[in-house]
Amino acid sequence: MSLTTTLSSPNLLTLPHLSSHAPHRTSSFPMAAIIRRHLNHIRRRSLAIAAAVRQQDTTLWTPTPLADVKPAADQISPPEDYQSVLIFATGSGISPIRSLIESGFSADKRSDVRLFYGARNLQRMAYQDRLKSWESNSLIKVKLLHQQLTVKGSDPTALQKLVGMYISCDAPSHALATLSLLPPSPSSVFWWNSLIRRAVRLRLLEHALELYNRMQSFGWRPDGYTFPFVLKACGELPSFRRGASLHGNVCILGYENNVFVGNALVAMYGRCGDLECARQVFDEMLQTMIADVISWNSIVAAYMQSGDPKKAMQMFYRMNGLCPDAVSLVNILPAFASARASLQGKEAHAYAVTTQLIQDLFVGNAIVDMYAKCGLMDDAQKVFERMEVKDVVSWNAMVTGHSQTGRFEDALGLFEKMRGEKVELNVVTWSAVIAGYAQRGHGYESLDVFRQMLVSGSEPNVVTLVSLLSGCACAGTLLQGKEIHCYAIKQILNINKNDSGDEQMVINSLIDMYAKCKEDGLARKIFDHVAPASRNVVTWTVMIGGYSQLGEANDALELFSQMLKQNKPTKPNAFTISCALMACAHLAALRLGRQIHGYVLRNRCEKSDVLFVDNCLIDMYVKSGDVDVARVVFNNMNQTNVVSWTSLLTGYGMHGRGTEALDLFNGMRKAGLPIDGVTFVVVLYACSHSGLVDKGVEYFETMTREFGIVPGVEHYACMVDLLGRAGQLDKAMEIIKQMPMEPSPIVWVALLGSCRVHTNVELGEYASSKLLELGCENDGTYTLLSNIYADAKRWKDVDRIRFLMKDTGIRKRPGCSWVQGKTGTATFYVGDKTHPLSKEIYNLLGDLIYQIKALGYVPDTNFALHDVDDEEKGDFLVEHSEKLALAYGILTTAPGVPIRITKNLRVCGDCHVAITYISNIIDHEIILRDSSRFHHFKNGYCSCKGYW
Repeated sequence: MSLTTTLSSPNLLTLPHLSSHAPHRTSSFPMAAIIRRHLNHIRRRSLAIAAAVRQQDTTLWTPTPLADVKPAADQISPPEDYQSVLIFATGSGISPIRSLIESGFSADKRSDVRLFYGARNLQRMAYQDRLKSWESNSLIKVKLLHQQLTVKGSDPTALQKLVGMYISCDAPSHALATLSLLPPSPSSVFWWNSLIRRAVRLRLLEHALELYNRMQSFGWRPDGYTFPFVLKACGELPSFRRGASLHGNVCILGYENNVFVGNALVAMYGRCGDLECARQVFDEMLQTMIADVISWNSIVAAYMQSGDPKKAMQMFYRMNGLCPDAVSLVNILPAFASARASLQGKEAHAYAVTTQLIQDLFVGNAIVDMYAKCGLMDDAQKVFERMEVKDVVSWNAMVTGHSQTGRFEDALGLFEKMRGEKVELNVVTWSAVIAGYAQRGHGYESLDVFRQMLVSGSEPNVVTLVSLLSGCACAGTLLQGKEIHCYAIKQILNINKNDSGDEQMVINSLIDMYAKCKEDGLARKIFDHVAPASRNVVTWTVMIGGYSQLGEANDALELFSQMLKQNKPTKPNAFTISCALMACAHLAALRLGRQIHGYVLRNRCEKSDVLFVDNCLIDMYVKSGDVDVARVVFNNMNQTNVVSWTSLLTGYGMHGRGTEALDLFNGMRKAGLPIDGVTFVVVLYACSHSGLVDKGVEYFETMTREFGIVPGVEHYACMVDLLGRAGQLDKAMEIIKQMPMEPSPIVWVALLGSCRVHTNVELGEYASSKLLELGCENDGTYTLLSNIYADAKRWKDVDRIRFLMKDTGIRKRPGCSWVQGKTGTATFYVGDKTHPLSKEIYNLLGDLIYQIKALGYVPDTNFALHDVDDEEKGDFLVEHSEKLALAYGILTTAPGVPIRITKNLRVCGDCHVAITYISNIIDHEIILRDSSRFHHFKNGYCSCKGYW
C-alpha cells in the first residue's frame, strides 16, 4: 500500500473486520445486529486505550500505518459500503443518515440509528483519549509523513490531507506553507477558509486579513464562505476602508446575492459605524428577496451598536413573515431596556415563553436585564428565580438592577449570596457594588470593596474606575482619588492598545473627582492637558459644572463661551446648559442667562431633558431678579414636577412676595403634588421675608397635624427667623427651648441676626456664645456681634471682637458689589477708586447724597463701625460698595432700564435707606440682591417692607 493510500485511509482505531458474508449494499442488511456484535469490542477497545494512556503503556495505543496492518487469518476485509460507515464512526465528518442511506442500510428503526450513534460516540471517546496523548509528538509524526511524501513524491490530494493534519495539530504556519504548494482549485479553498476562520476565532484579525491577501496573491479565488470570515475581521477591528474594499471584491466575483455574504456585510458596516451603507446592503437584500432572520438580526444589531434603540425597534417590528429567533430577542431586548419600553419588553417576554426561547440562557439573561433597566425589579426577580440555569451574567443583571434602582440593600444581599453559593464574581459584579456605594455617597465603602476586588485577583476595568472615582468625589477623599489616578495612569491611560473612548471616560471622571474635592486647579490642569479635538461634551460639562459648584461662576461662563466659540464647536447637552445656568444664577447674570435661554429655544433638548433644563431656567430667572419671567417659563412648561413648583415658590419668597408664594403653595396642594419637609421650609422662608407671622405660625402647626411631617431643625430655624424679624425675640427663644433636638448653628445664626436688627445685646451675646461652643468661629459670627456692640455704642467691645478675630486668624470678608453695565459687569469694593470712571462715580454719588438729604435722608452712622465723629462716619458710608455700584449703573444704563446690583454680604442698613430715597429721584428700578434676599427699590419704596 502506497503512502498516498495511507493518507486517504482511516487511521484512527483498528476495528475488527466484518464477515465476508455481508450482503451487497442493494440488499436488505441487518445493521443493528452487526453493530451490536462489534459494539462491545469498541467499548472494550476504548476503555483499554484510556487505561493504557493513564499507565503510559504505548504498546496498545501507538498508531500504526494501515499499510503495515494485516488482517488475521480468521478476518476478512469488510465490504466497501460498510467501511464508509466506519470511516464516519471514526470522525471523518460524513452525515450519519446520509452514510446509512448510501450504504443501503435501513434507517427506519430507531434502534439502528441509536446503536450507530453509540458506536460513533465510543469511537470518538477513544480517539479523544489517544489525541490527548499524541499532543506532544503528533506534529512530529505529521512532519515525518510530510518528509516521506516529499521524498517519494506526492499528488495534490495527499497535500490537501497534510494541510488538514497540520491544522488539526494547530500548526497554521506549516499548513500555510503546504497550502502554498497546491495549485488553486475551488475544492481546496476550504483550507484557506479554515485558516482565516481560525485567525478570526483567536482574534488575530490583522492576520486573517493578511491570509486573505496572500490567498489572492497566490491566484486563489475566494468563495462564498471566505467573505463572511474576512468581513467579520474588518468589523471587529474595525476597518471601514478594508471592509468597503472587500465589498467591491464581493460585487466583482458575483457574491452580492449570497445571503451569508450579505449578512456579513450588514454586520461589518454596522460595527464600523456606517449605518447608511449597512441599511443600503440590507435594503438590496430585501429587494432580491434573499434576506432571512439573520439579516434582520444584523441590521437591528447595527442600530443598537450606533446607539439608536428607537430605530432598532422600528426595524424589529418590520420582520413580517419571519419568526424572531433567540438572537433576535437578545438584540432587541436591550433596545426596549434603553427606551424604557417595558410594555414591548413584556410582549417579547411572552413570545419567548410561547416559543420556548425562554429556556435559552442568553434570552433569559436579556429579559432579566430588560426588566431591571426598566426599574421593574419584582418582574426581574420572578424571571431570575424561574431560570433553571443561571450564570454570572444572570446574577450581575440582578445586582446591577438593584443598585441602579436604589435598592442597594437588596443588591448587597444578592452579592453576598453569590459569594455564599460560590458563583464566580467577575468585574461586572464588583463594579456594580462599587457603583451602588458611590451613588449613595458611601465613598469609603466603595474603596473597601475595590480593595477586596484586587485581593480576589479580578482586574478592574474602565467602569470600575469611573464608579470608584465617583465614590471618591462623593466622600471628598482626595488622597484615595489620587491613588486611583496613579492606578489609571499605569493601567489605562497612555497605553496604545486601550480604546481612546475608555481613556476619555477615565479622564472625565478624574476632572469631576478633583473638582468635587475642591481642587479645581488640578481639575483644570487635566482639562488643559486634553487636546481640544479630543474633548467631548462630557469633558466640557464636568469642568464647567465643577467651577459652578465651587462658586467660580466667572470661570464657568468663560469656559462655556470658549466651548461654543472654538473652531469646531462642541454642542452642549442638557447638563452643560444646566451648569451654565447655575453659574448665571450665582452671578445674577441675567443678560447671559437670557442668551442661554435663547439658545435652548433654538436648539430644543431631548424630551427627557426638557423638564430638567426648564427647572434650571426658573432658578436662574428667580436668582437673577426676574421672578415674573420665571413664572412665564413655569406657565409654558408641558410638564412640571415638585422641583418646578418649589423653585418658583422659593423665588416668590426671596423677592418678598409672600402672598403669591402662599397662593402657589395652595395650587401645588390642589394639583396633588407631594408636599414634603423641603416644601414647608420654603413656605416658612417666604412668610419670614414677607412679615406674614401669623400665616407662618399657622403653617408650622399644620405641618404635623395635616401632613404628618415632623418638624426638623431647618423648620425651627425658619420659625426663629420669622419671629425674630418681627421683633418677637422672647417667643423665638421659647421656640428654641421647645426644640426636641439640640439647636444647630443655623438656629443660633437666625437668632443672632434678629438681635442685630433689634439691638438686643444680651441675647446676641448668648447666641454668639452658643455658636462659639459649636465651633462656628467664622467671620459672620464675629461681625454680627461686633455690629450689635456698635449699635449699642460699646466701642471697647467692638475693639475686643476685632482683636479676637485677629488673634484667631479670622479675617472679615470684604464687601463686594457688582452691577451689569452696557459693556459687561463692573465690580466694586469699599472705597474702590480703581475703576476708570471713579471720578464720575464719586461726583454723581456726592450729588445724589446731597439731593436725598434735602428729601429727609439722614446717614445712619451706626453702620460706620469706627469710633470717630459722625461727619467722618458719613464719609465712610459714601464709599460702601453698593452705593458705588449704583452710581456706575446710573451712569451706564439707559433711562427706564432696571439697574441690577448683587452684593456678596447682607446689604448695609444705611445703604438700604439711601437707595430707597435715590429710587425716588431717578428713572430706574433698582434690583439689589444680597446674601439673604432681593430688594426691589422703586419710587421711594422697597419690596422687603423692612423685613430683611
